[in-house]
Amino acid sequence: MQAKVMEITNNTLSELKGINDSQALEQLRVRVLGKKGELTSILRGMGQVAPEMRPMVGQWVNEARATIENAIAEAQSAIQKKEKEKRLEKEAIDVTLPVNERSAGSLHPMTMVLEELLDIFTGMGFEAVEGPEVEYDHYNFELMNIPKNHPARDAQDTFYVDDNIVLRTHTSPVQARIMTTRKPPIRIVSFGRVYRADEADATHSPVFHQLEGLVIDENISMGDLKGTLDTFARRLYGDGVTTRFRPSFFPFTEPSAEVDLTCAACRGKGCRICKDTGWIEVLGSGMVNPKVLEMCGIDSKKYSGFAFGMGVERLCNLKYNVPDMRYLYENDIRFLKHFRG
Repeated sequence: MQAKVMEITNNTLSELKGINDSQALEQLRVRVLGKKGELTSILRGMGQVAPEMRPMVGQWVNEARATIENAIAEAQSAIQKKEKEKRLEKEAIDVTLPVNERSAGSLHPMTMVLEELLDIFTGMGFEAVEGPEVEYDHYNFELMNIPKNHPARDAQDTFYVDDNIVLRTHTSPVQARIMTTRKPPIRIVSFGRVYRADEADATHSPVFHQLEGLVIDENISMGDLKGTLDTFARRLYGDGVTTRFRPSFFPFTEPSAEVDLTCAACRGKGCRICKDTGWIEVLGSGMVNPKVLEMCGIDSKKYSGFAFGMGVERLCNLKYNVPDMRYLYENDIRFLKHFRG
């Protein structure tokens, strides 16, 4: 019995010298020391050993087990070290190799202009507000002094959901909602997407963005409007840019004015962009029509106000000299890369 134990021990130690991977080492351990292993089987056959020999056989087996376990542990440590070195060598990264440059993203030019506009107007004390894009006719048209028979209601210009609900054609219904729920003084800018039944071309889109301003208080004048817009123009396009008012008509303002800005490209000298006039038309404005004030529950004899509205895409095109509005929505990475900081 002692000879058999020694044979198992010597054979195991000899076999360990030729094992170089963890899987083969585990197989050897199970074959010798497992529940059905060679050494374990000797203990299971102790019933056939004379009672006086059993303590001695048990001692031989336990000594052999200890010797084999220590040898396996040493072999396992050495094998794991070698395997780790091989894995690290395989996974090593040559930091001197050239790699493909990862392009960092950036804000969209429309986002940059809108954030700049909000900074400008909130810096002047305006509150930025938003409203629903699917709007009631009452707020989109009626409270803006656009009656049922007005040409602006033509289905060719407006997307109708039903007779009383439309996709808002401007952000003015936000102003109507504010005027009907708040008391003056009011000083807000509303912004967001608006919808018109237009064909997409270099200067038009069925979906675009507007930013509109509204001020209601006592003794508000056209001079306050011009001062506000002059400040906006200088802060967005730089010193030397000013405004020019031209008489116009809008149902919700009286008097009304189209507003031109000094051409930011040529600073008023005349160029291709401004068609050699030195001016660019950018927005509509005027004093809030007293009828609009009264319809919204504001005393037009005590309060007056001004309003203005501008297309954000147009301002963006002028600021970055973008010749075609469609460039802003085509997701062409070559175009967008120009706006990376």
